[in-house]
Amino acid sequence: MLDDTKRVLVIHGPNMNLLGTREPRIYGKTSLQEVDRQLGRLSRELGLRVETFQSNSEGAIIDKIQSATPDGFSAIIINPAGYSSTSVAIRDAIAGASLPTVEVHVSNVFSREPFRQNMLTAGACRGMICGMGVESYHLALRAVALMLNTHG
Repeated sequence: MLDDTKRVLVIHGPNMNLLGTREPRIYGKTSLQEVDRQLGRLSRELGLRVETFQSNSEGAIIDKIQSATPDGFSAIIINPAGYSSTSVAIRDAIAGASLPTVEVHVSNVFSREPFRQNMLTAGACRGMICGMGVESYHLALRAVALMLNTHG
């Protein structure tokens, strides 16, 4: 049964709209639309409601995070993509939202270029999952379900 009080906001950051076609050897061949469909199916199995959002704009991502609490979301899953290593503003928005947040990355950022390993946004999150391909999103949704069912 779906629980309207357990709404999860999934935010996809810059260039994620190109998932499936951009550097498929790193990010795989699954499109963002398919990831969103998969998350929708899994969320129903877990008794959650999920809403997805993608933007290439730092400001739009911050606005979405800031509206999460007033809009009735219980948790956030975010793939800040390239902003993870550059955006103090997104990090501060996550911290200010005071919602359980899980950061996701499709690739293993720690096996890539050194500049990607400075994870500013991850420090404001409850946890981070990376390197598992698009399955990273599924694992994050399962983790959020566990958090919400354990901690309300």
